[in-house]
Parts: sequence; structure tokens; C-alpha cells
Amino acid sequence: MLLTVIFSTYNSEEWLEKVILGFSVQTFRDFEIIIADDGSRESTKNLIDRLRVEIDIPIIHVWQEDNGFQKSQILNKAILSSTSDYLIFTDGDCIPRKDFMEVHFKYRQEGYFLSGGYFKLPMDISKAITKDDIFHQRCFDLQWLKSKGLKRNFKNIKFITSGLLSKALNFVTPTNASWNGHNSSGWKKDLVAVNGFNQEMQYGGQDRELGERLFNKGLKSKQIRYSAICVHLDHKRGYVNKETWEKNFAIRENTRKNKVIKTHLGIDSNL
Repeated sequence: MLLTVIFSTYNSEEWLEKVILGFSVQTFRDFEIIIADDGSRESTKNLIDRLRVEIDIPIIHVWQEDNGFQKSQILNKAILSSTSDYLIFTDGDCIPRKDFMEVHFKYRQEGYFLSGGYFKLPMDISKAITKDDIFHQRCFDLQWLKSKGLKRNFKNIKFITSGLLSKALNFVTPTNASWNGHNSSGWKKDLVAVNGFNQEMQYGGQDRELGERLFNKGLKSKQIRYSAICVHLDHKRGYVNKETWEKNFAIRENTRKNKVIKTHLGIDSNL
């Protein structure tokens, strides 16, 4: 496989199925899917087993026991399970547009990682998206989204830009080209060199911290937020707490201040 896409999940079968279906209709086909499962129930496995038969993209299910929010660890295990040289990361609540993998493949470059974004949908539209809407890409059609109640916003431009205009918007956007867990990619060798995700960190900034260590290693980043499009399905976040945010902020401060490249608790702890 030329590419691997990795995304995490936890007890969210309805959203997970929509995401997998989104990857089943990609224009670029030479890739594998790795589902990084942070302790989901048996019904998640059953869903994956069913979809593995229904679609023609290889699916690898990497699972660990439920021990609270341990996304960094399961992502590191997924990295170890990958068979390609280039890895794309998103989330199990983000449906990719059909050219998502093609864009990441096209823009990949030695010495860089790619930084994309997502478009947040409200809960009612998230629920309304059907298998047929994904297959026919209606969930990326601005008029269809408006018919479902999407409000006017400058960010809606993501659905109607392409080609040179997308490149121009990627260039002028004030948003930093950071490592975003919902839409970023890089060379496997670079991720291994920094020892992957910091497993000391739970929810809140662990993706950005990885990117900061890649910068410390000497990598640069390219912005593709108006080219690689995915829609984010709404959900609650019961794992957010102030103590974890403060701990993670301190780790990121140390990473930036001391130019940390390799985390001491990362990929190699899972070998």
C-alpha cells in the first residue's frame, strides 16, 4: 500500500460506519485503513467485521482494553501496525470527501508534514447523513447542507472552492499549519524518529505536541485546509477536564522551551 489512514474510535458505531463508508468511495484506492480502537465494546468489532466484507479497502482493527482516554497509546500501536511509508491521521467522527486521500498523496513531500482542517456540522445534520448521501457526496454539497439547515458562514467556502482558489486560500489563511489529529499526514519514518505520540498526554493538545516535536526535528509544514476536506460529526466530550488540560499544557510548554524531539513514553513502549 502507498498510504495508510489511521483514525481512532471509542463506542461510536453510528459515526464510525459513516467514516468508513467515506473512505470506501475515495478516488485514490491504494491505501489501507487502520482503526485505532481505544477499548470499544463488541458491537464495534462486529460492525468492522461486516464492513470489511462489504468494501474493497483493507481494514486493520487495532484494539486495546478500556483504561480511560488513552488515544495516544492506541495511535502509536496503529503506527506500528501500518505497512506503508506515509501515514494520514483523522478521527472516527470525520467523513472524508472522496478526494481526501488523493489530496494527501499529491501534496506529500520529504521534510514536511501536511496540515488540514475540518468542517463542524451540528448534531441534526450529522444524524441526517445517510449511506446514500455519502456515496453520492451530498454531505459535501453546500446547497444540500443548506437545505438541512446549515447556517451562513465564511467557512462554507470550503465546499465550493477548488484548484487555484483552494491553493490561494491555503496560502493566505491565518491559521497555523499545525499537526491536527483530525486531518494531518506525514512520513512514517519521521513519526518513528520522534517516538510518536506522547502517552503521558490524554485529551487536549496531544496532536499539537507531536507536531511541535516534528518542528523541533527540523520538519516544516504545508497547509491543505482548503484542499483536503472532511466534515466533523457532532458529539459530546465527556473526557474533557481542567486538570488534564493543565498537565498537557505544561508538557507542551516544555516541548517548545527545551526543543524536545523524542518523547520518552511513545511508540517504543509498545514494542
